[in-house]
Amino acid sequence: MVDRNALGAEGEPFILEVERGKIREYARAIRSEHSAYLGDERPVAPAHFLTTTFLWEGDEGNPWPLVEMSPARGMHAEQEYVFHGPPPRAGTRLTCRSRIEEIYEKQGTRGGGLTFVIMTTEFRDESGALRAVARMTAVETAAVPEKPAPDEGPEEG
Repeated sequence: MVDRNALGAEGEPFILEVERGKIREYARAIRSEHSAYLGDERPVAPAHFLTTTFLWEGDEGNPWPLVEMSPARGMHAEQEYVFHGPPPRAGTRLTCRSRIEEIYEKQGTRGGGLTFVIMTTEFRDESGALRAVARMTAVETAAVPEKPAPDEGPEEG
C-alpha cells in the first residue's frame, strides 16, 4: 500500500555524465540509425536516453522506495520528458534530483480504488540551468484486479 508520507520526499543529487559511447549504445539498442546519435563527435542524446539515469541514481538518490508501492498491484503507467532547450550532447554533465511530486486517488472499475504516484527528476547542466524534467507516473490498485470474463463471441457452426 502506498505510503502517503513519501509525498515531497527528495533523493540526494547525483551526477549523470552524458557520454558519447553510451549515447551510441542506447541508439543501437533502440535500433536508431539517426546520424545525430551516431555520426557526431558530440552526438545529441535521444530523448529517452535520460531513462538511463536510474542506472546512476543509487539508493541515496532515489526516493521511490519510500512510496512502498505493492509490486503485486503496482505498475509503471506513464513516462514523460520535458526539455528546456535542446537535448543534452555528449560531454554534458547533468546534476539530477528526484522528488515524489504528487500522490492522488481515483476510483477504478475492476480493482476498486487506484492510487497514482508521480515522481519528477530534474536535470541541470554545469551552470545550474534546468535542461529537462522527467515525470514518471505509477499506479497501484486497491485490490488485485479481477480477470475479465472470457469473450464468448459468436457460436461456430
